[in-house]
Amino acid sequence: MIPTVNATREFLEIANDFANPLELVREAISNSYDANASLITVLFDVIQDCGESVLRIRLQDNGEGMDRLGLQAFFDLGNSMSREDPTKIGEKGHGTKVYFNSSRIRVVTYRNGERLEASVDTPFRSLHNGTIPQVKVSAGPSSDSRTGTEIEIIGYNNNRRDRFTHAILKDYILWFTKHGSIEHVFNTSKSNVRLRLQGLDSQTIEEIEVGHPFPGESPSITSLFDTHLAYAPDHYCKRIVRTGTLSDHPEVTFEAVFSIEGSRVKYDNNLMLRRSGYQSPKGAYTVQERYGLWLCKDYIPIQRKNDWIGVKGTEYTRFHAFVNCQDLRLTANRGSIENTPSEKLSDLKNTVRQIYEDIVESNDWRDLDWLESQAGAFRTVEKERRDYGWRVSRINKTNIAVFEGTQLVEPTRESGVFALYILVAQKKPELFPFYVLDYDTHEGIDVIVKSDATTPISQSKLFYVEFKHILTKDFNHSFENVHSIVCWDTQIKHSETVEDITGETRKLMIVQPEKEGDYTKYFLDNEQKARKVEVFVLKSYLKEKLGIDFKPRTTASVL
Repeated sequence: MIPTVNATREFLEIANDFANPLELVREAISNSYDANASLITVLFDVIQDCGESVLRIRLQDNGEGMDRLGLQAFFDLGNSMSREDPTKIGEKGHGTKVYFNSSRIRVVTYRNGERLEASVDTPFRSLHNGTIPQVKVSAGPSSDSRTGTEIEIIGYNNNRRDRFTHAILKDYILWFTKHGSIEHVFNTSKSNVRLRLQGLDSQTIEEIEVGHPFPGESPSITSLFDTHLAYAPDHYCKRIVRTGTLSDHPEVTFEAVFSIEGSRVKYDNNLMLRRSGYQSPKGAYTVQERYGLWLCKDYIPIQRKNDWIGVKGTEYTRFHAFVNCQDLRLTANRGSIENTPSEKLSDLKNTVRQIYEDIVESNDWRDLDWLESQAGAFRTVEKERRDYGWRVSRINKTNIAVFEGTQLVEPTRESGVFALYILVAQKKPELFPFYVLDYDTHEGIDVIVKSDATTPISQSKLFYVEFKHILTKDFNHSFENVHSIVCWDTQIKHSETVEDITGETRKLMIVQPEKEGDYTKYFLDNEQKARKVEVFVLKSYLKEKLGIDFKPRTTASVL
């Protein structure tokens, strides 16, 4: 018995295996580079086909073109003309099958004075119907000595085209294709390949510069600090390049580039980065979603491995780093390096980890730490200066009162409300129906109290009391656990509803004084609950009970 392959099913699986529709661009550019093209054109537009708007992709290059064997390999599954050439990217014979996810393919290629034209109608439908698409081929002499290939793909990706804007395509080319490879970092001879691009939303063709864009390195740290002060770390950039062999596999080489970049450097050099206050293009992403460590083959990023560097949360976002290793084994769609033998991958991981540790122990990293500490100190000084000015301004506008020889200041935050309570309660301990045992604003309800000053704590029932600057309709605790609320003021009207963190609602009931010496009472009431939550609104409570009236400072005020 000889096992067989269901060719139709395999074609369909491979065509579907390329989950990101942009991978078509990567495969097309790789093929053009393998054909030694010096000019590549990638065009996206929408045309009318039988009254329907359909996506058209045109891929053109002036490479070596294909003869009949090459054209056969182009459409074959698992047949690659580049497999035995280590300088070529294509090796599996899978990449161009992504083109089959379309309604029509047309290929025209020129080589050795011959013109070959191949066309396939409804390739994706044929595969779903269980048949391998038929390729119609015609041949004839070329009218000139030109070489190269032109590919037209109609209805790709079921005509879904939101990912083919110019900005998204350009970004993808510069990050994940041969034209945007990191090879130029290690190779002094720059590629002369030109690439012209037009996305769906662009009216013009743009020439994309070859090579992945790295920002320029920053000047000395002292110069950086003198220029940018508190923002100096955001403008820091240092590039470290390492090459060598793996320790346990000395025949395996690697090439690594680690660019340490501040946030402003990233934002200035990558317009696709999303951040506050910036109208980013469609398809934009955050630093956390794109930066860190990328493993590469053929100098093209394949998979991110941020867990290989750093263990402190998002520390990896400092890095714009790539490690290339030609011994990585990729999955069929080039989306993962997990086919690489585990022992070789572990060796590479240890090597990368050592590079990272060398960097964080280097003078460059110490320089960055120094820069961040200086910037932090500067920001602290500046913040203190601004806070000082703000607080002086506030002092001149603050309302004050004097009670039994003690000056009271109108609170502007929750801690001020508690301070005011303490000062008044020391003078008039009977003013509030509770006594504070514990105060902690870090988490949970602020204060634990008991109802009298004589019963031992071990025999007393303890309660929670919450302090608020302004009581609002959203109460961030549970009414179930609160005995009372002390606030400076509230804008809630009589019978308006307040909701706690569990969703329980209570109405604020405001009871006006009935006789002289009485005071306005505030309660949070729920008819289904036996206990009301009393609210002490200090602004009115202190005035009505003690005659404390807060007024603005005068020019003659000394305190």
